[in-house]
Amino acid sequence: MRVLGIESSCDETGIAIYDDKLGLLSHALYSQVKLHADYGGVVPELASRDHVRKIVPLIREALAKADTSIEALDGIAYTKGPGLIGALLVGACVGRSLAFAWNKPAVGVHHMEGHLLAPMLEAEAPQFPFVALLVSGGHSMLVDVQGIGRYQVLGESIDDAAGEAFDKTAKLMGLDYPGGPRLSRLAAQGEPACYKFPRPMTDRPGLDFSFSGLKTFAANTIAAEADDEQTRANIARAFEEAVVDTMVIKCRRALEQTGYRQLVIAGGVSANQRLRASLAELMGQRGGRVFYPRGEFCTDNGAMIAYAGLQRLKAGYTEDLAIKAQPRWPLDALPAV
Repeated sequence: MRVLGIESSCDETGIAIYDDKLGLLSHALYSQVKLHADYGGVVPELASRDHVRKIVPLIREALAKADTSIEALDGIAYTKGPGLIGALLVGACVGRSLAFAWNKPAVGVHHMEGHLLAPMLEAEAPQFPFVALLVSGGHSMLVDVQGIGRYQVLGESIDDAAGEAFDKTAKLMGLDYPGGPRLSRLAAQGEPACYKFPRPMTDRPGLDFSFSGLKTFAANTIAAEADDEQTRANIARAFEEAVVDTMVIKCRRALEQTGYRQLVIAGGVSANQRLRASLAELMGQRGGRVFYPRGEFCTDNGAMIAYAGLQRLKAGYTEDLAIKAQPRWPLDALPAV
């Protein structure tokens, strides 16, 4: 089976073609970072308009890169949710319309299921079951993954997700959008143990996350002390270490609760090198292994949607002719494959 995947949930237009025998044949991505940089964050209306401009040329590019024809496609997968409603509707309208015009089945994909399955694109992929830490701009959650569609959310963010906390703290430090990666680069220049930031919600049972209080603590520290570049770097390091330590503590609890020896991290924040190193150390101590996608598949991309959509299409799931998007969509509401 060969599937065209379309991702348009936020500020990146991603197109890919995945074949269940040959693997990933092509992927094309357009990022809107420069478009939104002047505003310090994503402007939903501008994001939707840019998806409209870029999506069809990128589909043509992906088809050409894969050296494949429309006739060779067996289905189309597009991100149905969660995400920005306008951006989602662009991908859903194009994906469902092309499927109708080309007489192909179509399936709507859950954006976070795409992230969760992104490590399956790698040569060494995890085996079910495993614990997944999904950390992106809008989501932080721990999931017990027993199979595709067999998800139990163990804990999630009750306010700011980790990616949001990174971006908002970076903005407080005067760093340009997107701030998360820039804050991490600044943190690499910081000295350890200069500041001690709290590890939120680690002093009580449970696996939920909360990063809004940590962001406020960082804001107060920045306002009081960030008067030179080295101090800003030290604050950035303390903040990053607090976020990473919090996620490591929660992952350890989830692994102890489930008894699993495999951990998957995915989503934009999974590209953070301090987080990867800390979780690798954790799994080494536990005699297990951590899996994550390559850097280009940590952020939003069409490859993960094509892969997840292919699994759903093979199981017989398809969309009817109605064009639907779900800006809010619980991950554990998905049917099993």
